[in-house]
Amino acid sequence: MKHPWWMKGVPFTCQSGCGKCCDEPDGIVYLSMHDAKRISGRLGMEVTEWLSRDCRQTLDGRYVLKSRESDGICIYLNEEKQCNIYAIRPQQCAAYPWWGENLATERSWERTKQDCPGLTAEDAIIIDGSSIRIHVLADRQSSKGFREWVD
Repeated sequence: MKHPWWMKGVPFTCQSGCGKCCDEPDGIVYLSMHDAKRISGRLGMEVTEWLSRDCRQTLDGRYVLKSRESDGICIYLNEEKQCNIYAIRPQQCAAYPWWGENLATERSWERTKQDCPGLTAEDAIIIDGSSIRIHVLADRQSSKGFREWVD
């Protein structure tokens, strides 16, 4: 069986104050049930209350984070391009740039490298293939999302 090209490791270090992965207007962050429970709990809210306040449902019914009405950017990204819930951010956010769609083809990977300065940074460290695989699977799970909260 042939291993994916990224299994040998890929250089990456998240760059302070960058925020490029989060400041795309009308970006979609799919949420897992685990995300909803974990984030709402840390914010001291009931899940249904948090879903109503900070999330919306897509046309197919999956829950996603809301974007600011003023510019379409994630509601948790502040003026300093930092995430206000970074320590408890959704697993799809934590998985970036290791999304399946980014790793699928050489062309999509080159586009990702242009968008993410952490992939070409001088201080980048090698992220091993096993860690990347965990992020790919987390992104896949998040993308499936959920449509109804069941306690």
